[in-house]
Amino acid sequence: MELEGRGAGGVAGGPASGPGRSPGESALLDGWLQRGVGRGAGGGEAGACRPPVRQDPDSGPDYEALPAGATVTTHMVAGAVAGILEHCVMYPIDCVKTRMQSLQPDPAARYRNVLEALWRIMRTEGLWRPMRGLNVTATGAGPAHALYFACYEKLKKTLSDIIHPGGNSHIANGAAGCVATLLHDAAMNPAEVVKQRMQMYNSPYHRVTDCVRAVWQNEGAGAFYRSYTTQLAMNVPFQAIHFMTYEFLQEHFNPQRRYNPSSHVLSGACAGAVAAAATTPLDVCKTLLNTQESLALNSNFTGHITGMASAFRTVYQVGGVTAYFRGVQARVIYQIPSTAIAWSVYEFFKYLITKRQEEWRAGK
Repeated sequence: MELEGRGAGGVAGGPASGPGRSPGESALLDGWLQRGVGRGAGGGEAGACRPPVRQDPDSGPDYEALPAGATVTTHMVAGAVAGILEHCVMYPIDCVKTRMQSLQPDPAARYRNVLEALWRIMRTEGLWRPMRGLNVTATGAGPAHALYFACYEKLKKTLSDIIHPGGNSHIANGAAGCVATLLHDAAMNPAEVVKQRMQMYNSPYHRVTDCVRAVWQNEGAGAFYRSYTTQLAMNVPFQAIHFMTYEFLQEHFNPQRRYNPSSHVLSGACAGAVAAAATTPLDVCKTLLNTQESLALNSNFTGHITGMASAFRTVYQVGGVTAYFRGVQARVIYQIPSTAIAWSVYEFFKYLITKRQEEWRAGK
């Protein structure tokens, strides 16, 4: 939503000056008319006749009223902060999810639910065990989410202008999310491999450097991208569902697209839950490709599970149909606050940075 004028009083349209009007009123009307002409279809009379939209002084600044300052840099900075906070806050639940997706877990690593798993891991393996690998995740999440949000915002606007000029297009939102995922996963996949190997029960790795060195020496550089195609196969539909659901809910809860923290949290949480539940089978296959779980490898004749088809086949051979939904509870529980945090932090920092930029420009 754009603000056509911020002044109070006066009547839109009509001559810019005339009998009974003070010089101040004439100047105010001139300003409205100039802005209206610039925004009308084709720059003609339709724009000049549009009345100003008055802003309630108590409603706070309108987020969408600051488009000029929402630069690519703003999106990247806000996205990086959101990604790092999201992964850091939810990392212990992510560790539990990885454990619960194990196809043939050790008897000591079989858990009934998320809370019981988290308690047992801390009690038997150490208080900080669920946080092992957090540093590599935070390192990857910053640039990955910076690219992710910047690409999404740019493509969403470009495609929406083509598909539905002047409005919001769900097709554009989904397509923008899919393309943004390509960049995000390219930056994040190596960190995911290292992180999940460090999260597994009885992992031999205590430091990130040990894990990176072992994977590189024993399996080659390609091991860091072994799950990339599966990651994309999971994240492309995930992000399409995620963004389309988020934007749809924003239209319902926040139709004027103001900065509204509660609507960002609620829309993000619901979007994450729906997308997470729908793509759990692909996440199970991704975890198997990343961890190369030893018991599952024994059922695979090639020595390494190297692709989505092989992962799907191995999951079915080891655990049947139900194995595709291992860890679904942990995945949904992880994703609800995760996407809520990501969207609320991202929208907050984007709004804050944009507002500061506008204030700085106004003061020059």
